[in-house]
Amino acid sequence: MKTKLIIFIFAAFVLTSMALPSMAATTRPTCQEGVPADTTTFKGHIENQEYQIWLDINFYKQDIIVPGQEVFGKVAGYLGAKRDTRKWIISDVTIKGNTATLTIINDYGSEDLVATLTRNADGTYTLKQVEGSTIRIVVNNKWVKLPKTMLFK
Repeated sequence: MKTKLIIFIFAAFVLTSMALPSMAATTRPTCQEGVPADTTTFKGHIENQEYQIWLDINFYKQDIIVPGQEVFGKVAGYLGAKRDTRKWIISDVTIKGNTATLTIINDYGSEDLVATLTRNADGTYTLKQVEGSTIRIVVNNKWVKLPKTMLFK
């Protein structure tokens, strides 16, 4: 009787330990809705040459480390500028079709905004600031406001 009980407990333990990793993988929190099947639409490095800015993004795994800002950990992405060391960090993302809604904060946490990033039919991206603060960068020791709508390639 004791042997059967020990075998039953051991079998239950083995089955439970095998099920836990698969359960953890399916219950991982995500902030994405309607994720495209390819998972590459909102991943990579895109630039706006006119303003010398770029976006490094991975909205699917949210595993981007902001250079010089490692304290934030892994994030969905950030906006950087060639002429400014400050970064604007993408802290939250919701994807619906070819449009992602972003919550963006500056690296001090003092300003935030909501923007959309849309993948256009020609492969470019349109970043549109919807509400909140205006993205500003430093150029030649002066603050420059970026336009509300910008095209990235």
